[in-house]
Parts: sequence; structure tokens; C-alpha cells
Amino acid sequence: MNMTGNTLLITGGGSGIGAGLAAAFHACGNQVIIAGRSEARLKRVTAAHPGMAYRLLDQRDAETIPMFARSLTADYPRLNVLINNAGIQRREDVVRQDRQVVSETLATNLQGPILLTGALLPHLLAQPSGAILNVTSELAFVPQAITPTYCASKAALHAYSEALRCQLQGRALQVIEIIPPWVQTGLQGEWGFDSNAMPLQAFIDETFSLLSQHPDAEEIVVSRARAFRLAERNGQYHQLFHEFNRK
Repeated sequence: MNMTGNTLLITGGGSGIGAGLAAAFHACGNQVIIAGRSEARLKRVTAAHPGMAYRLLDQRDAETIPMFARSLTADYPRLNVLINNAGIQRREDVVRQDRQVVSETLATNLQGPILLTGALLPHLLAQPSGAILNVTSELAFVPQAITPTYCASKAALHAYSEALRCQLQGRALQVIEIIPPWVQTGLQGEWGFDSNAMPLQAFIDETFSLLSQHPDAEEIVVSRARAFRLAERNGQYHQLFHEFNRK
């Protein structure tokens, strides 16, 4: 992936990893458009980075995605990079299932990225070069029992990324999966800022370093996420799963 000279859309860009990626790509000389549900948050981010733009997008509403894609590409005809970052994470009691939590998690974390990718693919494929970056999670590989639907959605997005990459093989459009560990963001509410989580800026810095050093990479895995990402391959899955979920 080229690190400069792109026009990027970053979903979930109003806070956390999305806002961090937006600031970093903007500083590298890219045109950045962030999208999300909260206009107040989007305005705060863009105000801090003159030249950055924003668009309102609620990925839970599938019917609005095609119109969003048409409007975006009309205004930004050089759009060549999509970063599917928007996501929500909720703790769940599987015995007292909250259907709204399940529905909103799957719509935001999985259906939304798939539909947005599909809506933008014809435009992206018409560009000289570009990339789709899907932000999944280390929990796609070693799930956290208290956030089951979130983990399922990220595992499915990993599978979708693999299939998408295979179907687009030979095209000038890369598919890159970014696999974060537990990062200090508001995704998990107050417990997300635990000192044991990776500081947000450290995650952004390492991710950018890996993207720069490995422009042809299919996955970007920071050091803190490698144990979970490689758990199955290294024969450590059951040990890590049980240790992690006993905490």
C-alpha cells in the first residue's frame, strides 16, 4: 500500500483507532474522509486536522449505504482506499440474550463493512491502485467469552477479508487485515482504558511502521496481538483460551 497520495474513507473515524488512523494518514499527505454516527465527534476530529472531511454514516441502516457510496464517490472521484474500522463491543449474558445488542453488533461490525465494500468496489477497482483495510481483532482468533457476538463478528470479517482477497487476486486493489490487540479506546467503555491495554498512540505508531515496512502485507499484526493471532498455528489455542477467559 502506498502511504501517501491517497484519498481514504475511514469508518468509525470519530474516536479511538479510527481517529488515530485518520490523523496519521492525514499527516502523511493523504486526503482523509472520516465517517460515523456522531457528528459532534466527527467535527472535533476534523477541526483538529484542517483539510480533513467528514460524512455521517450509520452502518446499521443498510438501505442508506448505496446512496452514501454514490454521493461520496461523486464528491471524491479519486477515492482509492477504504478502511472498514467502525465497530461496537458489548458484554453479553448468553442466557439472557439481548436481541438488540446482537442485531446492532452484527449490523455494525459485519454487515455494514460487507455492504459498504460492495457498494464502493466498482469505483475502487477503476482506480490505478488502492486498498481495502479491514480492522478485525485478536479476539477473532482467541475469543473473549464475555463478548461473544463481537468475537463472532470479527472472526467473520476475517473470513470475509480472506475471500475478498482471493476474488480480487490480480487486481490493483490490495486487501489488508489490521488485527489489533486490546487497545485503550472507548470501544469497551470504561474498562477499555485499563492500564494493561495497549496505549492507542503506540498501536497507531506500530501499525503505521508495519504498513510502511511491508507494503505488500496481507495482515498487519502488532507485537501484542501475535500470540492470539498465531495461537492455533502454534498449538497454543486451548491454553490461551482458557487462561484468558479465567481472568
